Amino acid sequence: MEPWSYELAGRVEEHAFESEVLKGNPLGDPYVRPLWVYLPPGYDDDPERRFASVYVIQGLTGQLDMWRNRSAFRKNFPEAVDEMFARRESTPCLLVFVDAWTSLGGAQFIDSPGTGRYHTYLCEELLPWVDANYRTLPEAAHRGITGKSSGGYGAMVTPMLRPDLFGGLATHAGDALFETCYLPDFRRSARVLRDSYEGSFDRFWEDFHSRPAFTKDSDFHLLNDWCMAACYSTDDDGTVQLPYDTATGELRREVWERWLAWDPVRMARERTDALRSLRAIYIDCGKRDQFFLDLGAEAFRRELEAAGVTDYFFELFDATHSGIEYRYPLAVAYLAERLS
Repeated sequence: MEPWSYELAGRVEEHAFESEVLKGNPLGDPYVRPLWVYLPPGYDDDPERRFASVYVIQGLTGQLDMWRNRSAFRKNFPEAVDEMFARRESTPCLLVFVDAWTSLGGAQFIDSPGTGRYHTYLCEELLPWVDANYRTLPEAAHRGITGKSSGGYGAMVTPMLRPDLFGGLATHAGDALFETCYLPDFRRSARVLRDSYEGSFDRFWEDFHSRPAFTKDSDFHLLNDWCMAACYSTDDDGTVQLPYDTATGELRREVWERWLAWDPVRMARERTDALRSLRAIYIDCGKRDQFFLDLGAEAFRRELEAAGVTDYFFELFDATHSGIEYRYPLAVAYLAERLS
């Protein structure tokens, strides 16, 4: 069947989830969020059967309905994973599609006074609700999380923070080794801020919201710098602290250290017990990733080895950061087999 006429063998149930912890979030973003639960073929056949669950999280600027976007001549992710289950090429599992969009583009799936309590939202609100309303296997050993880019970041850090809730992770080109993926853009940002925005991020945001987004080459790295600062280095009073001097690009070392504390590579050194407890770890990235996240993937892999974790999947494949959605079902299959 052609990709543009594919009909799911399983089904997606769509919900509007009212979050208590996102009410009053600092950005004023919605606290009622879309939540999708994909039920694989056969879910209704045996009312006693329970399934492993995999939480699916998105990259920066991702919103939930984008999962239905389709590249030319390719199935989208829900279609591709459904086809895999329908052909019995993998143990079936539930997929839980989580929305953590913010008006800055995302939240990195952590709690921050700059964006909101998105880690708590995922772990303390969504998980119990899904387990109460669907036939999951409601233990960490049967629950995984997967994502790409910022979603891959969230997939790495969430099980390290909550190994009591998650037993497996899959990261596609996840943000890691911050000095290689974030720091090189700081100098570019400083120049653009000087030449176009009088050194002010406020001026940048005024301009950004006055026109179609991402119509300037500098939009993404300026947005990324500010959004990451809002996630990693916002003071308790809500003041966003940038890791560099906007006039020169010079590092503000004390703020940069706050960022590094959230780097999965550094976190792995402090959370070896959590990593050793996981039943499934999947890591991949394109060798030509524009953000050099292949280097972060290798650094994270080395930290696994240093922690004594040798049973994992790792691959650097020939691709960039873009158009790698065909890899997502591979990770789901890996998680489903090991967590079921």
